[in-house]
Amino acid sequence: MKYYSELLKLGLFTKEDINQLAGNQDTAKSILRRALHNGYIERIRHNYYAVKSLETGQAIPNRFAIGSKINSSAYISHHTAFEYYGMTNQVFSTVYISSAMKFKDFFHDGVKYKYLSSKQNFGIIKPASHIKVTDMERTILDNIKDFTKIGGLEELLRCLSMVTVADEEKLLSYLAEYKNQFLYQKVGYILSHFENIKLSQAFFSLCKQMIGKSKRYFYDGIQSESPKYYSEWQLFAPGDLLKLLDEGGDAIV
Repeated sequence: MKYYSELLKLGLFTKEDINQLAGNQDTAKSILRRALHNGYIERIRHNYYAVKSLETGQAIPNRFAIGSKINSSAYISHHTAFEYYGMTNQVFSTVYISSAMKFKDFFHDGVKYKYLSSKQNFGIIKPASHIKVTDMERTILDNIKDFTKIGGLEELLRCLSMVTVADEEKLLSYLAEYKNQFLYQKVGYILSHFENIKLSQAFFSLCKQMIGKSKRYFYDGIQSESPKYYSEWQLFAPGDLLKLLDEGGDAIV
């Protein structure tokens, strides 16, 4: 195909990208029609296409690239970011995508691409062509903040157990951006269980200074589980957090 090498460079593209490539809309429509018919490309969703390998017949861009280029503000986040860094025990069938621009969730090749609203634009990196993903520090915070909605507590703990180091200055800088006292409580309580992340006592002291005076429950429903009160975090939480990993259970239903 005449334009295959150009499509290969694009990897993922829209009709507008093909219009620029071809120079006019009629030629662009012809390129798309023939490429789809001959199996050179596949439709990911409305007006979103991926180039396919001529050897395998599979889309060349992976799930991380597909999620990153749904729109100009999209980036991989939450559990999917941990997956990108290889810090998960399981690969979810959902790709979590944070974006300032809303889009409808969609399925492609057995994978659900799920929209998460985001107004934050910090801690986003481009480690590879076509891929935007939260850095490790932002990934840690997002997963702690939203663990009741994404993955659950046990999965969060398993991911954190694989983290070998985090930049505590970045963590504190990002925490300040969230302006969320409850997040300081959750972050301090959870990360104090993970010596593998190598955070200093100064980090935890600064978190304690930011938690305010409110006593909170770690998650909804914990009241029925006889939680322990941690005065340093003003938090009602599981008495033996890491025991969840040994039991293979999850405190979140």
